[in-house]
This record gives sequence, C-alpha cells and structure tokens, in this order.
Amino acid sequence: MRRFFAQHLAALRDAWRRLVSTPLNSLLSLIVIGAALTLPSVGWVVLDNLRGVGDYSAGIPQISLFMTRDAEPADVAEIESRLREAKAGNWRFVSREEALKRMASNEGMAEIVANLPRNPLPDALIVEPDDLHLEAQEALVTRFSAWPKVAHVQIDSDWARRLDAFLRLGKLSLTLLAGLFGGALVVVTFNTIRLQILSHRDEIEITKLLGAPSSFVRRPFLYQAAWQSLLAGSLSLWLCHVLMTATQPLVNQIFQPYGIVLQWRTFTNSEMGLVMLVVCALGIAGAWLASTQHLLSFQARR
Repeated sequence: MRRFFAQHLAALRDAWRRLVSTPLNSLLSLIVIGAALTLPSVGWVVLDNLRGVGDYSAGIPQISLFMTRDAEPADVAEIESRLREAKAGNWRFVSREEALKRMASNEGMAEIVANLPRNPLPDALIVEPDDLHLEAQEALVTRFSAWPKVAHVQIDSDWARRLDAFLRLGKLSLTLLAGLFGGALVVVTFNTIRLQILSHRDEIEITKLLGAPSSFVRRPFLYQAAWQSLLAGSLSLWLCHVLMTATQPLVNQIFQPYGIVLQWRTFTNSEMGLVMLVVCALGIAGAWLASTQHLLSFQARR
C-alpha cells in the first residue's frame, strides 16, 4: 500500500514539473480553457439570479376571480368560504358597482361609462397569494378556475411567465453551449497531452519495453491533465466572481427603481465543487484518450 501511494505521489510531482517546465504554453492553455469555461458559468449564474425577478419582487401579485353575471351574494360567500379554507392569502371583494366607478374615474372613460345601457362588469374577488413563486400562483389559478360561478381567473404576472419562458430558453442554450465548451476542453487537453507524449516518446517506449504496465505510463499524463483542469477551473471561478461583483451595482441600478430586490449571488461552495469536479473529469478524459491512442499505436508497431 505504501508503494502504491509513493508511485502516485511521484507521478503527481512529475506531472507538476512537466506543467511548469513549459510556462508559456501552460499559461496560454490555462487562459484559453479558463475563458471558455467562464462564459457558460457566468451565464448560468446570471440566469439563476434573474429567476428571482419572476419569483420575488417588492410588489404583491394579484389573482382576480371574476364571477359569472348570474352570481348571487350567496355564491360570492361560497367562494370566500373556499378561499378561507384554501388559505391562499388575503383577498377582498370588488362589487360590479365599485368596479364601474373605478372605470369611470379613469381619464376619458367617464363619458363612455355614462352611455352604457347597463353595468357590463361582474363581481370579482382579488386574491393576494402568500406564496410568491410563479408555479404556486399558477396552481392557484387552475384550482380557482374549477370553482362554481367563477367565469374567469386572471393573474397579473404574465410578464413573469414570459420571463420564466425566456429563462428556460436561456438555460437550454447555455446547456448546449456548456456541452460544446466541454467537448472543446477535451480536445484542448487531448492535444496538449499528445504533444507531451510525443516529446517523451522514446522514454515511454523504453519504459514499455522494460515491462511497465499501461497504467504506469498513463498515470503522469492523467495527473498533468488534472493539474491543468484544476488551475483552469480556479481561474474560471475567479473570473466569474470578479464579473458578478463588478456588475452588482449596475444590476441594482436597473432593478431597484421597479421595487425589485435581487440577490446578485455568485457560486456556492457546492456549485464550485461541482464545477471543479466536472472540469477535472473532462480534462482527465482528454488525457486518457491521448495516452490510450499512443499506447495502442505502440502495440501496433510491435
């Protein structure tokens, strides 16, 4: 067991020496990989932050329940009883007469209302839900629509639904973009390790002729890819933090006039760990492919 750990420690040190032996090439690779990872990472965090615009705001959303024209006071009382049992939030009753007065008070509407033969507006109940999440509000709309004597249910967060659809489209696009950059990371690592293998080709072939297993030959290159991926991932996370911190004052200036309080966060510890894990896995995959290709070509020549 001690020998096993000693071999891996030696391979880890050898991989680090190989990485720093070509500082310019290593630095350029880190910058390219780090910048490529930053774009989808920042985009993902930004979209996750913007989801709070649809979920939470300083204003309270309202759900309007419009009664049918033939609804009686007893029907309204029944709906109020159901609202009380549902514990959906606060509500208030707006009679058709009150609604008509409000319409007449609007500029340019007084004359139109005066010429109406009868009041066309229904009674309504305005609900202010306790749960501000869009999904919960839509569930209430579906529930209210099934109640008797309720002709129509309207939620005043159509903009939030459009924003939610935009965010879903954005996350889908970023997922595809992250997949493309992930593939590019594998390719970059593959080429980097392939060049390292070619520069040590004679040493590798002598080692193989002496009977060294493929895992022994492959190990330093896998560790080199891991080192490179860790450094590139760290650079990407640092760039994300800098960009998010730098844009926070601008974001506050944009949303605060609308009464929207937005938590402009960066990556959490678990998200940073996941990013580093994925980046290392992709880098090691590229190194494994490069070393396997060389080992197979060596066996073919034998």
